[in-house]
Amino acid sequence: MRIATLDDDEGQLELTKYALKAMGHECHTFTTVRQFQKMLLRETFDLLVVDWVLPDGVGPDVVRWVRQHVKEAVPILFVTSRQDEAAIIEGLSAGADDFMVKPVRVGELNARVKALLRRSYADHAPEALSWGPYRFLVDRNAVEIDNQPVTLTKKEFELALFMFRNTGRLLSRAHLLESIWSPEHADSQELPSRTLDTHISRLRSVLGLQPERGYKLVSVYRQGYRLEALSDQAAS
Repeated sequence: MRIATLDDDEGQLELTKYALKAMGHECHTFTTVRQFQKMLLRETFDLLVVDWVLPDGVGPDVVRWVRQHVKEAVPILFVTSRQDEAAIIEGLSAGADDFMVKPVRVGELNARVKALLRRSYADHAPEALSWGPYRFLVDRNAVEIDNQPVTLTKKEFELALFMFRNTGRLLSRAHLLESIWSPEHADSQELPSRTLDTHISRLRSVLGLQPERGYKLVSVYRQGYRLEALSDQAAS
């Protein structure tokens, strides 16, 4: 998962980043509200970790801003030294999903992050997953459309499955590159700049992502891509 952490304490940021990376997540760190908000307007994340006291703002105001300006209902975890009941109520009322008191204990952070992600994103364990006419055979890296097999490369399969699992979500280019290729590729010059666009174009063609099949893969200018379910039957 892709996680953004906002805290003005460099030591705290490093601890949080270390713990999250040990869990297998990619963590992006920010020390000011301005940096954090600027990134959220152009990038997408699966979870936000927000401190209370910041050099240019306070946590509850940041959470309220996120709920007003970020369309996706991304889960938010407050991490703060405040532990009075009034603070907890204020943080949760602002729109946070959970509350954790400093000093951060790695075990507790892991447990709370896992719980938030489990509640927010379904854990798809079955070997076969279906969306409308599309059936993904996860153990074989294969896709069928109306029970007919289609040919995809491994990366194309991974990208297609990621898009279907996140149907309706706007996913930034960097988010997709980090999730399907590697975190280093999000800003790397080694991966051709149009590699993602080429894969998206091929998926549209090979999977026939057209309205008549109930799904449409759209590009959002300067932001990324979103797979849209065009009917209630497809969404289910």
